[in-house]
Amino acid sequence: MQTEITKTKYNDTELNDFKELINGKIRMAREELYELAGALSSAHSNGDEAAIAGKTLEDGSATFEKEQTSQLAARQKKFIEQLEAALIRIENKTYGICRSTGKLIPKERLRAVPHTTQSMEAKLNQV
Repeated sequence: MQTEITKTKYNDTELNDFKELINGKIRMAREELYELAGALSSAHSNGDEAAIAGKTLEDGSATFEKEQTSQLAARQKKFIEQLEAALIRIENKTYGICRSTGKLIPKERLRAVPHTTQSMEAKLNQV
């Protein structure tokens, strides 16, 4: 009777596939961050709004929009950092191993959330 060997890590071919996926996501995320940064810098350089005395509804709306864009940019930057950390795990050949259970994270989860460090089992057991 043969026992099934449980896979404990992904092979180089699989890791390269994940690396390509992550590099594509980093490229897209950096493009979005660049657009957000451009929107923020153009909003800050609008001298006409700053010259208007007093607070108006438009000022409040513009401020709210700048804050929203700034939050999106910060979130995008964090996402890029998480993806870059995943690339380091690929280089170290530790990518796809759950940091909580030590088990291999299913490929489907890694394709959906390539920067994850936890399996769904571990994530759902968090309190």
